[in-house]
Parts: sequence; C-alpha cells; structure tokens
Amino acid sequence: MSRRRTDSQGSLGPDDEAMPYSDDETDDELAVSSEGEPEAPPGAPHPPVETRPSDMGWKVKANDRAYHQLPEFQKKVFLCIKKSRYSGNAIKTYKYNAFTFLPLNLYEQLKRAANLYFLALLILQIIPEISTLPWYTTLIPLVVVLGVTAIKDLVDDLARHRMDKEINNRKSEVLLNGRFQEAKWRDIQVGDVVRMKKNDFIPADILLLSSSNPNSLCYVETAELDGETNLKFKMGLRVTDERLQEERQLAEFNGKTLIECEEPNNRLDKFLGMMLWNREQYPLELDNMLLRGCKVRNTEECHGLVIFAGADTKIMRNGGKTRFKRTKIDELMNYMVYTIFALLLLVAAGLAIGHTYWYEDIGSKAWYLYDGKDQDASYRGFLSFWGYIIVLNTMVPISLYVSVEVIRLGQSKFINWDLQMYFAEKDTPAKARTTTLNEQLGQIEYIFSDKTGTLTQNIMAFKKCTIAGRSYEKWINEPFSAPRQPVDWSWNRYADKKFQFMDNYLVAHVRSKKDRDAMEFFKLLSLCHTVMVENKDGELVYQAASPDEGALVTAARNFGFVFLSRTQDTITIREMDQETTYEMLALLDFNSDRKRMSIIRTNFPDGRIRLYCKGADTVIYERLAPNSRHKETTQTALDVFANETLRTLCLCYKDISAQEYEAWSRKHKDAQLTLSNRDAALDRVYEQIENNLMLIGATAIEDKLQDGVPETIAKLAKADIKIWVLTGDKKETAENIGYSCSLLTDDMQIHYGEDVNWLHDGKRSEMNSLPQIDFVDMACECEAVICCRVTPKQKANVVSLVKKYKKAVTLSIGDGANDVNMIKTADIGVGISGQEGMQAVMSSDYAFAQFRYLQRLLLVHGRWSYIRMCKFLRFFFFKNFAFTLVHFWYSFFSGYSSQVAYEDWFITLYNLCYSSLPVLLVGLLDQDVNDRLSLKFPKLYLPGQQGTLFNYKNFFISLFHGIFVSLIIFFIPYGAFLQTMGQDGEAPSDYQSFAVVTASSLIFTVNLQISLDTSYWTFVNCFAVLGSIAIYFGIMFDIHSAGIHVIFPSIFTFTGAASNALRQPYLWLTIILTVGISLLPVICIQFLHKTIWPSVGDKVRHLGVHSVWILSGKSKEGFHRTSIARCNWKVKPYVISIMTTKDMVYKNDVAHGQHVKRK
Repeated sequence: MSRRRTDSQGSLGPDDEAMPYSDDETDDELAVSSEGEPEAPPGAPHPPVETRPSDMGWKVKANDRAYHQLPEFQKKVFLCIKKSRYSGNAIKTYKYNAFTFLPLNLYEQLKRAANLYFLALLILQIIPEISTLPWYTTLIPLVVVLGVTAIKDLVDDLARHRMDKEINNRKSEVLLNGRFQEAKWRDIQVGDVVRMKKNDFIPADILLLSSSNPNSLCYVETAELDGETNLKFKMGLRVTDERLQEERQLAEFNGKTLIECEEPNNRLDKFLGMMLWNREQYPLELDNMLLRGCKVRNTEECHGLVIFAGADTKIMRNGGKTRFKRTKIDELMNYMVYTIFALLLLVAAGLAIGHTYWYEDIGSKAWYLYDGKDQDASYRGFLSFWGYIIVLNTMVPISLYVSVEVIRLGQSKFINWDLQMYFAEKDTPAKARTTTLNEQLGQIEYIFSDKTGTLTQNIMAFKKCTIAGRSYEKWINEPFSAPRQPVDWSWNRYADKKFQFMDNYLVAHVRSKKDRDAMEFFKLLSLCHTVMVENKDGELVYQAASPDEGALVTAARNFGFVFLSRTQDTITIREMDQETTYEMLALLDFNSDRKRMSIIRTNFPDGRIRLYCKGADTVIYERLAPNSRHKETTQTALDVFANETLRTLCLCYKDISAQEYEAWSRKHKDAQLTLSNRDAALDRVYEQIENNLMLIGATAIEDKLQDGVPETIAKLAKADIKIWVLTGDKKETAENIGYSCSLLTDDMQIHYGEDVNWLHDGKRSEMNSLPQIDFVDMACECEAVICCRVTPKQKANVVSLVKKYKKAVTLSIGDGANDVNMIKTADIGVGISGQEGMQAVMSSDYAFAQFRYLQRLLLVHGRWSYIRMCKFLRFFFFKNFAFTLVHFWYSFFSGYSSQVAYEDWFITLYNLCYSSLPVLLVGLLDQDVNDRLSLKFPKLYLPGQQGTLFNYKNFFISLFHGIFVSLIIFFIPYGAFLQTMGQDGEAPSDYQSFAVVTASSLIFTVNLQISLDTSYWTFVNCFAVLGSIAIYFGIMFDIHSAGIHVIFPSIFTFTGAASNALRQPYLWLTIILTVGISLLPVICIQFLHKTIWPSVGDKVRHLGVHSVWILSGKSKEGFHRTSIARCNWKVKPYVISIMTTKDMVYKNDVAHGQHVKRK
C-alpha cells in the first residue's frame, strides 16, 4: 500500500513528553498567554523566553532569628502597623472563625445576583404600603437556600480547621541554642536548621545541607506536591556535605553564611539562588531544595536550612484560586434569568399602569373601595409596580441554582461509580474532579490529545538501533524461515529478564569487544542520563525521570554496560566484567528548548576529556562536525524507524582538550553564579561546547498503543467530534501513529502545511489576526489534524485559537506535566493517570486510566448529563411560568391591585415541596436510550454539539407553554365558578375555594407533565410524582385546619377552605377538565413528533424496542426493515491534514457523495 505524501522537511528534536516538570509558565502567566496572546501563530516554535531579571531580595542567615526581624525586612500591613516580610511556618487554609462565619458567609452568598435579588424582595415585603405577600413567603425559601449552602461551607471549613491544626502541630527537630530540640511546625522560622528523619514530612521549603547518604543524596516522595509516587532525589552541595554533618558543625553554621535567592513564588519547577560562605559563592538550584509537602524516603537522616516558611512555601503559593470554567448552559441560563427579570419589570410596569387607569376610572369612584388613604392614582400605580415585583417574583427561580448544583453533584457521582470506567490493573476508578462541567461533556466539538502516554501506553521498549551506519534487529521476512528467537541473556547476571531483543548478531558483536563504535554506543547510554539506582534484594531498580531514559539505560544494562551507582561527581558502571568509575565534570541537562542532554566525563589514561550527547536528530545534525561519518545512512535509518512509529534519539561524542575544557569550565561557573537569566546564560555556554560532534548512531524505542484506541477514535469521529493530536514527535512518526490508531485512514487525502512558514529568520513572524483565522478555518475543515513538534505552550495556544475563532467547546486530554497548560486552557480537561506522574490528573476536570474510557465519558455520561440538564431547565422554567402567570390573569379581575391568586403558604411551598422532587429526579436519572445504544449509535451525540435541546427557542417554547397552561388553569375554574351551585345548595364561588381549585389543578398538571416528559421510569420517579401530590394534599389540609388557625390566626387564614371545596364533585370535575385540557396538546404534539417527525433518539429507542422483540422470539424481518428504513445515516468524507509548527493546513474540498480514491 502506498500513501501519497510530501517529503519531510526535517524534524525538531525528540518529543517533549519526557519533561519531568511542566512548562515554564505559572498559572497566572498561562492565563495571559492562552487568552491574552491569541495572535501567536498556532504551533509556531517560540524564540527562547527572555525571563525577567529575578529579584534576589530574599536574604537568609542560618541560626540567626534576630536578623530576619530587622527593620529593613519589615513591611507595612495597615497604616503604621508593620510586620516581618518573612512568614511564620503556621499555615491557615480555613476561611472562617466563630466570629466571622455568619457575616462573611452571608456576604459571599449575597454577592450572587439571585440571592441579592430575593433579599431586596424581602426588604420590600417588610414595607406595609408595598407588601402584598407576607414576608415569610420569600424568607423561608431564601433561608433554606442560604442555609443549605452555609452548612456545606461550614462542613468544608471545619475540615480545613482540623487539617490546619494537625499540620501546624506536627513535630520536627530544630537547632536551638546549639542543639537539636523538638519543636512544632508552627514555631519554625526562616533561617532555622532542621533535622529530618526517614518518613518525615518536610516542614518548609528547605535548602538541603547534608544527609546520611553518600554525597548528601536525599530521596523524597512528592505525592502531596504533584501527585507522583515515584521517588526523586535531591542533592546537597559538596561543600556543605563535607563540612556540615555533625551537630557542632551545624551550630557554627551561622551569621557568616548568607543565602540570596528569588522571592517566594509558585514555580515548582525552578529555584534560583546563591550561597555566600567563607567568601566563596556557590550556586543553588531546585535539586538542592526540599519542598514542603514532600516526604523523606530511603534516607535515615538529613539536615536543611529553612528558606521559605508557611505561606511563602511553594505548595502554599500554589494553593491560590484556580481559573473558573463555566459551561455554555451556565452562560445561557444566566442570560435567560436576565431575560425573565426584564419580562418581570415589563409586566409589573404594564400592570402598574393598568392600576393607575383603573383607579382613576373605577376605584376612586366606588365608595365601597375607599381605604381611607388620600393617594392619587399615579402614586398608587407606583406602589402597585413594587407590589407586582413581589407577587411575580417567582418568575425568577430562587431554587434554580441550588437544584442545578444538586443535579451536577449526582452526575459526578455516577461517573465516579461507573465500573466500566474502572481500570482493575492499577485499581484506578474514573474520577470527576469537578461538579460544574458535566453537561458540557455532551457538547464537545474538538478533542486535543497528547500522543505519548495518552494514545500510547508510555511503556518504552528498546527495539532497534543503528550504529556506525548499520541497523540492527531488522526483520527479514523470508518464506519458510524459522521463527526468530529472542536473545538469551543468561550470560549477564545483571540483565533485566523482561527485556527482549531479537538481533543476536549485535549481542555477539558487543561481547566480542572488537567494534569500538558499538562499545562507545552502549557506554554512552549507560553514562549520559539522570537515572538513579536502588539495590533492592540484590536487584538493580532504576528510577528514571522519563520512561525513555529508563528504557535506554536498561538496554545498555542488558548489553553488558550496567549502570551501578552515581555520586555528585562520579558515575560507576560495569563494562562487561570490569567495574569502572568515571569522573563527571559537568552535566548539561535536557529541557524542551535544547532537546538534548550532554555529559562531560574523564577517565582516559592520557587525560583526554570526552563529551557524550544524545538528543533529537535535527538539533544533533545541526551540531555535527563536517567530517562526521555515517550521516546519510543514519538519516535513512531514522526515517525508517519513524515510519514504524518508533521514537528516535541520536547519539554522538566529542573529544575535548584540557585547555579547552578549562576555559569553558570558567564560563560555566560564571553562568551558574548569574542571578538574573541564569538559564539563558547556561544555554549560551552549553552551545559553545556542544558543537563539532561525531555521530555514533541512533536508538529506536517502541511505545505501543493502548487497548481500544482505534475503536474509540473511530466512534468519536462518527459523533462528528474533530480530533487533533498535538505531539512533539517527528512528522513521520506522528503520521504513522495516526494510521495505526485509525485517526487517519487510506481513504483520506493527506495535506501538509509546508507552503507557509511561521518563522522568519528564527523569529516569530509579525502576523495579524487574518492568517490566524485562515489557519483555524482551514484546519477545522479537516476531519483530523496532527500538530508535530509542539511545545507545551504551543499546545495551549492551538487550543486557545480554536476556542477564540470557532467558539467551539473543546476538550484536552493528556497524561504528563507537559500537558498541563493544554488541559487548563480547554473547556474540559481530562487527565490520564499513566506513567508520567499525576500532574496532569491534578490539573484536570476528569481523570481515568485509559484513553478508551473517553468514549463512555462523552457518549454516555456527557450525553445523558446534557439531555438531563436541558430537560430539567426547560421544565423548571415552564412550571414557574405556569405558576406565576396565574397572578397576571387574576389581576384583570382584581383591579390590578397586586392581589395574589393563591394562598400564601402554597406560594411559599410550591418550589420547595410540591414540584421540586420529580423534576430533580429527571435531571438525575433520565435516559432517552441506554448506555449500550448510546455507544452503538454515536450520531445521538449531535444534538448536544448543535445545542438544539436548550436555547432561546426552547426557552420561549417553555414560556408560551407556561402562558397557555396558566390561561387554562385560571380561566376554566373562573368560568366554572361564575354560576355554580353545590350539592348542599351553597355556591362555592368564594375566593378561597377558587384558590384551592387553581392550586390543585396546577399541582396535578405540573406533576403529570413531568411524567409525560420522563423517558426512563424507576420506582423512585413514580414515588416522587405520587409523593409530591400526596404531600400537597397533606400539607394543604393541615394548614387549612381549624386547629392551626386557633394557634396562628393571622398566619393561617384559609380555615376549612380545602375540605369545603374538595367535597364538591363539581369542583373535582373542574380540576379534571383543567388538567385534561392542559395536557391534551402536549400529548398530541408528542405523538406527532414520535410518529411523523421522529428524532434520532426516537429512531434508536424504537430500534431498541425491536431488538428486545427479536430476543423474545418474534419475527426477525420486521427488525431489519425498521433498522434499514430508520437508521440510514450517511457520513460525509472530510479532508485530513498533518501539520507541524511550521505548517498550516489547506482545505481540499472532496466532492460530496463521490467515491474517494484510495491513496
């Protein structure tokens, strides 16, 4: 099979998935970059970031508490009150105390517009001239809403109080008065020397001075900091390791030492400082720091100096406010509430004007209406306006927001409890880490996915390599050939038995020790890395910052170059049968800008110094010496590896003279001591030594796809969800992964964007918004897009561009720290708990263990949540309109005098007790089709993307439906009461009986209407509908009883009204007629929709019924006819594109409905 494609123009470095930490942006900077820098070309490589000069104003002296209280370190708190800028170590995460809880909590809740609105109504109801309703009709619902929220806040804050107390009272050993004494964490101060032991939590951000391990290595677990459970190592300076081991030495480490470092910040991935001790300067970096929240592991004892305490520590600085994500339905719901409020003002104003004219024409002339007040018609109209604001206030639903939160909480629990999203292998359930975005899962239009660890397993296996121009483990498929046997590693007692390699020739070649290139190749792999090793029960266990490094070091180990141990300055390996220790002169670490790492070592008898380097092909090829051999053959092998979806790295070396190294070392030390732009200075120094390299070869690592990825992508594509893969891989690797995971198919036409360069002379081109719009428009015409060679910030920029120009709902999914920016930028962020730690999960909104669970999250839970929420909101607005607008019709017969049509307690309890539970359960439990059919027919997802189930059209349908029902509920009883005679000869045409009949009709109509709208019946739904009606009658008969009237005569005034009215059969007939006429149009419309204009859901539900019918043994032919007639959906072909950071996608219109040639 041949695929038409454009030749690659080169590739940039290894993928950035290996980054152990997130990109350089803090949360605040990301907020600016993702929203405030939309003009950046998507996917374009950014020039090196010019970091701001760090303010090195933070000074620390060891064992000198008085120094940190000097006036120069004081800051103004309020007026003339000052305190030290150095925080104490006590933390405070709680929001309230016993005195501030009520006022602060009320203030926070009343900042919400709905609560403030009802408080204003309550104040209006206290004014006698305005009030037409008792104050308790608003007070009770408001107190319930505020009380429920306050209780939740109180429970949360009490938990924070307990946690703060437990943490602040933890014990640690602090050096005081020359000896270590036990002290509580809250008493620790900046400058204290602290002793920590194995399994102790680290009490503050501490500079590691020494430890019981050789070379002051200290292993820490950072689970509380970033969620990762694998151990990381920290290392003290050599000078402090040699001189600060004993208690006496630590006590003498005092005022002669000064630490200067950056101000407290939230950067978990960087620290910059300098130590001045005995007139010598020593650079400090993150590897020297033990951060609060970590735990000491595999280290018996260590000592450190407190640099940041309490609120200044990095973990506390990262505990700030997160950016709040809101759903489209949230925004629409708020606009609809504003629309309702505007309607309320208009209706109240109209009725007030009506009252003014009515009073002039009738009210002022009727002697029996005289109330003893000398008020003109305009003033009475003004009072009537405010009276109707109170009477019609239930148009603005006070319980709406609380009900929505309850529904979202329940939907989140269903996601957490879904056993089909539980990954038993790692005991990892799905987790909804937010409760505010569930329905947005049913509206996703674009998915932005990382590749490594997200689509793939991120379990690396060394598969192939090329050394000195020759490739190894090249499969030769010869007919009738015997199956190849993996290499037998029994000759190597250190070999990892799980490691498999098929090319026995390479093993024999290395064991012969005759090929210098092969020996140097595996020696480089065993030396050039940052892996740490532990010896557990005689077995070597490697702790690697990335799976790639672990795979390469393990490969070297199996080929006889075994990494045994490392110190600050040495690395010990076993070369075949000989143990050798190499002096490490410098380590030039990897980052996403350099895309390479190097090590400078010496152990040659003649004093030669050699630099080993491994990195991406392009950054390495740019730095190769002109006389370097095997460049063409290695490049050919790299292209072959990439086409097989293997991840590649190039290996090279350079011999350095002692004089050259000495000159470079001085520059290196100066750059290490630079206090501003240290990273940029180091990069410039690294560039001076990493040149004229000699190529050795390249490695190829396999990362297999996760189970179910092709099926998941194919199913999401059928749901019209566009999938973009954002990866740091080479173009060829990314393209072939696209084919293997069904993102690309042979029927698709691939286009590259190499005709447009985003870069000009190494700098970002000046581009206005037009090219960005073109880029987004053209890319979004494609069914799928693959962006290659993108950095973490560029991933976020691509997501931001689609959000900005397409106004689309986006979802980002990733597993590593380098995906955090992308996850935070998208409307929905999904983290996969894979091999790269938990930073992506901790920044996400939803988390699970495998990519394949995404289809269930979206097509089942997301779709159900969207449908449920839309149905809930439509019905909630309807029932409130139907309830409230009865007052409007009643006003035409009451002189527009702000009188109410119902009894006061019915108004109070309508939304709380009589109509809330059935609609709440529909929002929690309803299903139009089951989960199996939801996954089988992805087209069911389309209504959510199109927003057809809840929009302004649906809102006005609910409004007019409410108007219609309110008309029926008012005018049919009104007509029945005009000329009525009861069985006892009395006319039950009084106001109170009328109020009982209208209220009863409303309760029956509303609860039966939600029954008609319920698609999935359970016992709970049935109980809620019948229970709501029963509760209504039970409470009504109680509050209309004579006994309660005797106790509260002014509050309960409808004495005997219910029993008097409902004993009349004529009124029961009126209720039945009212309910029947209210529901009849709805029944007819639903019947027509399901028979003549069925929706996709109706078709699938009908199909599901036929499926059950078949299983019952009925005729099979009818089913096939139905499925063919009702499910003949066509999928329009789209263009697929692959793009790099230099590329832009071009649209190529495929003729609609025509056959697409196989490429």
